[in-house]
Amino acid sequence: MVRKYRIGNPIPTDSVVKEFQISEESIPHFDRNDEKKELSLLLKKNDKVFGLGETVRGMNKRGWLYTANNSDDPNHTENKNSLYASQNFFVVFSKEDQFGVYVDTPGKVSFDIGYTSLDKLVISFEDFDADIYIVEGSDVLDIVSQFRSIIGRSYIPPKWAFGFGQSRWSYMTADEVREVADKYAEAGIPLDMIYLDIDYMEKYKDFTVDESSFPEFPKFVEEMRARGIHLVPIIDAGVKVEEGYDVYDEGVEKGYFVKKENGENLLAAVWPGLVHFPDFLNDDARAWFGNKYKVLIDQGIDGFWNDMNEPAIFYTQDHLDEVFEQIEDYKGKNLDIKSFFAFKDLVGSIDNNPEDYRRFYHEYKGKRIRHDKVHNIFGYNMTRAAGEAFERICPDKRILMFSRSSYIGAHRYGGIWHGDNHSWWAHLLLNIQQMPAVNMCGFLYTGADIGGFGSDTTEDLVLRWTAFGIFTPLFRNHCAMGMRNQELYRFENIDAFRNIIKLRYALIPYLYSEFMKAALGDKMLFKPLCFEYGDDRSSQVEDQLLLGESIMLAPVYTQNATGRYVYLPEDMKLVRFRAYDDYDEEILQAGDHYVKAELNEVLVFVRKGHVLPLTTPEDGMKSVGDAEMTYICYDSDAASYELYTDDGVSRI
Repeated sequence: MVRKYRIGNPIPTDSVVKEFQISEESIPHFDRNDEKKELSLLLKKNDKVFGLGETVRGMNKRGWLYTANNSDDPNHTENKNSLYASQNFFVVFSKEDQFGVYVDTPGKVSFDIGYTSLDKLVISFEDFDADIYIVEGSDVLDIVSQFRSIIGRSYIPPKWAFGFGQSRWSYMTADEVREVADKYAEAGIPLDMIYLDIDYMEKYKDFTVDESSFPEFPKFVEEMRARGIHLVPIIDAGVKVEEGYDVYDEGVEKGYFVKKENGENLLAAVWPGLVHFPDFLNDDARAWFGNKYKVLIDQGIDGFWNDMNEPAIFYTQDHLDEVFEQIEDYKGKNLDIKSFFAFKDLVGSIDNNPEDYRRFYHEYKGKRIRHDKVHNIFGYNMTRAAGEAFERICPDKRILMFSRSSYIGAHRYGGIWHGDNHSWWAHLLLNIQQMPAVNMCGFLYTGADIGGFGSDTTEDLVLRWTAFGIFTPLFRNHCAMGMRNQELYRFENIDAFRNIIKLRYALIPYLYSEFMKAALGDKMLFKPLCFEYGDDRSSQVEDQLLLGESIMLAPVYTQNATGRYVYLPEDMKLVRFRAYDDYDEEILQAGDHYVKAELNEVLVFVRKGHVLPLTTPEDGMKSVGDAEMTYICYDSDAASYELYTDDGVSRI
């Protein structure tokens, strides 16, 4: 059962697609304090709090302060309160009781879950205006399914988007892209996607291609397609200020950019220098920007990733002018500790300054609204612009789309990746722990940058991360400019990488089937153990995952480890893969086990009475499904499996 409650006069987000009568009763479970703009509840000792999507720390969110305030911050360390997304759904549960909560408001909200007081959950609002949805159900999975049913079906990408993708900031020329494709082919490692970061554009201008670096782009796209490789370009939120650039000229002429209080277009800066931001919250502007994707679709592109859409701001011209004026005050002075740090703070305030988000306005649903009041739905509406346009441009065809910034509702139009992570073992663990939480909020096509985006990676980290990444729907290796190159063919242990990637393709019948069942049935793809098993021990496990109906994963995520401890809530069959056609099987009893795992091995645990189907990988996604199937079962007499198949391209 789902009930809707209202506080104040909330700004609608369009995240919920079902209509509800607003209950006049007080919000169950919560005490309300209008003076403090707070909702609070007491947590029982055994209560667990799962959800909140893409956030730091573990699966159980007790013990920290989380803030819904989409932020361009690549350092996803434990002391952070906000990342790129605001996904404000969580479940409080124990053996005695369970309920879900969705806080639907586009502004800033904080969730103090046992941070200030160990046994208290406090939701604090900048503006006390929100729709609150309380979801009651028989268990956690029922609650999640009910919530998912009210926010609309999750985005379904083309089937080829489940292949392996290689990215880097940036492949600078068509010849560099060809070299990547050639090297993967020489190594015998399947590859379905190569991503184009910002340097494929002409002067970082959206919907353009640098003809000197990528000449005859449509022919190049077709050349790559003939090799089974889809090119996936990036699109950024800022439109370069340049007369004669059609996107800029049209946006200015039609008034489609966000404006300051005095009516002038906001001058901000990102990659190209000075930019204007399209007003994605304005229906007409959103449709206009979305239609621009056709420029690249007409050249053969069938996948995109949206970036910098929190929006990230290097600076606004207004604030930069203010900083330069204040710097004059420090010239010629003896800077003591206080003045020195004040000077550092002044210079350090240039990018993503909170005051800058109060400088501009949107035309939204017939009202003029300051950006900070709707900040968290800006990136969502950029993804929506693309998703709605794809339905017009390619009504019968699925287009790949995923985004960095998001809010619940964006899950209907695209997937997400987990942002600019680092080549840290801690971020491999964070990737594992975030998967169920984003699934709870409707984001199924998702994954993190394999090997880490920032920092120099190591071969063992890339091996371990790839061994987990083969199970995530979005499966992309990506790293930053200036960091160690991490294309898989560059490492010594090419055989291990080849075998792991081919195992991904062997698993596609299962992964795609479970994804589609989750999308069409409002289910989770990745689940914590405690969502299925009611024993106390399962509720403590935060580094293992159930994937679909048949398997459990226990990835290795620590440096130099040759194995790990694994908890089995029931008897399971351990399948130790060295390759898709080279594996050992062993029955393990319920309980704790130390399980060895060499760098070239992938551990999969098959549940009793279930089936893991495998195919024989040939040459990427274009041949998946053509080969005969094999089946790994535990207790074959009781096991069955329903395989989902479709053409992988048509809209559903």
